[in-house]
Amino acid sequence: MTDIPAVGDTALRQTGAAPLLPADPRRIGPYVPLGLLGSGGMGRVYLARRADDGPGLAAVKVIRPEYAEGPDFRRRFEREAAVHGRVRTPRAPHLLGTGFDDTLLWMASEYLPGLSLTEAVRECGLMEPAGVWRLVAELGEALSALAAAGVVHRDLKPSNVILSPRGTHVIDFGISHAVDSSAITTTGNRVGTPAYMAPEYLREGRCDAASDVFSLGCTLVYAATGHAPFGDGTGVDVMHRVAFEAPDAEVMAELTETDPALAGLLAACLAKDPAGRPGPRQLTDAATAAGHGRASNWQEPLAGRLRDRQQGCAVLEGLPVRQTGLFRTPTEPVLSPVPAPAAAEPKRRRPYLVGVAGIAVGAVAVGAFLLTRPGPDSQTAAPTGSSSVTASATPAPSGPSASASPSLTPEGEKKKDKSEDQQPAAEESSREPDSTPSPTATRDSGSTGGGSDTAPTPTTTVTKTAPAPATPAWISGCTYYSGTALTDYGDTGQRVVQVQCMLTKRGYSVGGSGVDGEFGKDTQSAVKQFQSAKGLEVDGQVGPNTWAALRSST
Repeated sequence: MTDIPAVGDTALRQTGAAPLLPADPRRIGPYVPLGLLGSGGMGRVYLARRADDGPGLAAVKVIRPEYAEGPDFRRRFEREAAVHGRVRTPRAPHLLGTGFDDTLLWMASEYLPGLSLTEAVRECGLMEPAGVWRLVAELGEALSALAAAGVVHRDLKPSNVILSPRGTHVIDFGISHAVDSSAITTTGNRVGTPAYMAPEYLREGRCDAASDVFSLGCTLVYAATGHAPFGDGTGVDVMHRVAFEAPDAEVMAELTETDPALAGLLAACLAKDPAGRPGPRQLTDAATAAGHGRASNWQEPLAGRLRDRQQGCAVLEGLPVRQTGLFRTPTEPVLSPVPAPAAAEPKRRRPYLVGVAGIAVGAVAVGAFLLTRPGPDSQTAAPTGSSSVTASATPAPSGPSASASPSLTPEGEKKKDKSEDQQPAAEESSREPDSTPSPTATRDSGSTGGGSDTAPTPTTTVTKTAPAPATPAWISGCTYYSGTALTDYGDTGQRVVQVQCMLTKRGYSVGGSGVDGEFGKDTQSAVKQFQSAKGLEVDGQVGPNTWAALRSST
């Protein structure tokens, strides 16, 4: 008989979704949530199935109630969703519907089994030139389709580009208009991400198809080099560089050394004058002229990651909706590190049980002593045997993953260097405790009366039969992620859920929202407190050293 919870949990993790918490909705319009894909300032995105077992998976965005309650925002949200619905291209997910049910304002679109460009670069390494040219061609097609529908994206950036087995796709377009009108997320009077905004938008508030080409150029530079061409960040200095200065010379030189033709095209996309930039169609033509008209295969390990996503989706689609609730996380949300009452009872009985065991074993040992009259040496001989358990108390840096992990160096902890970013997400496996009983603890091999010529003394036997310490809650109860990828302020998803879960079970507060998968200021503060307590570098980032400390038994 198929173990539905196990199959569903494995498939869910393959898709990149985190298990649902009890507080997550059980129904969103006609959709049943399966897992959490991500969250941000405006709301959460769920992986979902149609409640009637209809084909396909959906990505359902649910707006936060404080925003959804505004009728003006709802009208603009729905109007912009209608614009999305007019865009029909393989380079963007199809809009499936919107609704406002039981205080939930939601929008559902086709789910694309892939990685964002941000995730691909961080976890699988920089894109090779052939892969960047593929992005040029396919994103050029996407911008052509948006322009034909009269849509300006205004927030094209690596996290809004999805790489799937089918190709490249643009997501989250059009909604920025609704957000801007409701003044939810703005930079001055502008909406977007400063490092990827167009200069004319920053200077004059003007944004058109040429502005999207500028943002595309910034995104492609990131794909090839791992850096935005005008620097990363959200401050005024970044906006000034975008509006008035040339791209970073070192970043562009690195790109030129790799592929001069590609560097020249992207430099043209970054022209301050919109008229000097190529159009979307010209981007596609340039890729064809460079010999990349036909899509190349995605590089490894990216291609393997995308296959895993696709396989996970196929499994979830094959499960009846009525059974998908069986792999919903059964635990209550972790809001405070209050110990579970059930754990206290066994601890009170433990001394009593150990005492009874000691008396019984002692009686057997004394009887054996009186019958055999062993010599003095046998009273001091430590029993041995194949049943003894010995293990190092030092946890492996990468947790239970079988894949290699970066060395634990201060440099690896401090910044997102290439060796860290290129580590693939750790494979999910059955979790073994990161800490084991003390090396002196052994199973009782001599108290059964067989297999030894000499009997241990009663004192030795009682020490050996003491129960092994319980696995800490932050190890046994937090199994969302087992890798060591750098996790930092602003990140979302399974890695953040793992960090928050371990912190709260260790007694640190991550804010009133509890374990919500969002690395905000409260989570950063908790990380810093933990790092200080453990004598680590206090930077608020969860790198290899902090991951290892979080997974230790102390």
